[in-house]
Amino acid sequence: MSFRIRGFFLDKIETRFQQAAGMSTRRHFFTVLTPTYNRAGTLPRVYQSLQAQTFQDFEWVVVDDGSTDTTRELVLAWQQQAAFPIRYFWQPNQHKKTAFNHGVREANGALLVALDSDDALDMNALDAMALAWNGIPPEDRDKYVAVTGLCARPDGRIVGDMFPRDPLDVTALDMTFRYHVGGEKFGCMRTDILRRFPFPEDLPGFVPESLVWHAIARAGYLTRFVNQVFRVYHDSADSLSEQGRTSAAKHALGLWLLARDTVVDCLPWFRYQPAEFIKAAARYTRFGLHLAARGGRPAGYPLKGLGARTLVALTWPIGAVLYLRDRARG
Repeated sequence: MSFRIRGFFLDKIETRFQQAAGMSTRRHFFTVLTPTYNRAGTLPRVYQSLQAQTFQDFEWVVVDDGSTDTTRELVLAWQQQAAFPIRYFWQPNQHKKTAFNHGVREANGALLVALDSDDALDMNALDAMALAWNGIPPEDRDKYVAVTGLCARPDGRIVGDMFPRDPLDVTALDMTFRYHVGGEKFGCMRTDILRRFPFPEDLPGFVPESLVWHAIARAGYLTRFVNQVFRVYHDSADSLSEQGRTSAAKHALGLWLLARDTVVDCLPWFRYQPAEFIKAAARYTRFGLHLAARGGRPAGYPLKGLGARTLVALTWPIGAVLYLRDRARG
């Protein structure tokens, strides 16, 4: 078969695939979005994993958050040789959340895959995501926001828990609190929904991704969860998620906002996992005291509702002890 004939048939197949997914108005099935800052040493791993993808209807959008290393030169060189389109955007250094919002606005894919600049996709990841998305009945897809699968370490070990069934169609909050599934997960999300739920750029520093995923879940959007590995997870001491877990004082605002979101806005899920809400209430006090020591909490985030106030009041001594422990550790 000649390349011209083969290309014709592949184009026809991809067009039918997109139409079946309700995506005919988009240029690509996927946008792979990578916000990056001074990661010239790890970006080649991302690029190599995209080169190896068995599903090729995607673009790669790289948003450079003011890197001072050779990131720009690397990406521009890849643009000349890659079999898929690469779009590079530079912005003055702000924060990952701002770079993410920037990339979402620029994305031409109907579904967006947010791939960190130090990780990699399994070679069949995009193919498996597309098949899972197309497994959702077309008349029901407006109710869904994402397909989410598993992460594995380079040695093949699964990160965190597997899902109790495959597929399982529930909200992200149901998966966290009702099914008690923990650990790093990964997949694709509808670009149009992400544009409606951007990360708050007016808040300084680290903002947990869960704040956005929780808001989308509370709006009623379902996720299709599947027990397939999509992402190869590499530990990195300077990743924002790792910093957010380990530096209480530095990231107090984001961690306080997540605790508040749990005890105030996620309280309907309390009956499934009350211990997690008790912990969140103690963290509300713990990180709130850190903020008070630095000048106060941001306006517009009140502790509202009798249930939330009661939880925080009952756990206040625990939160205060945790705060004092943080201070003692420096």
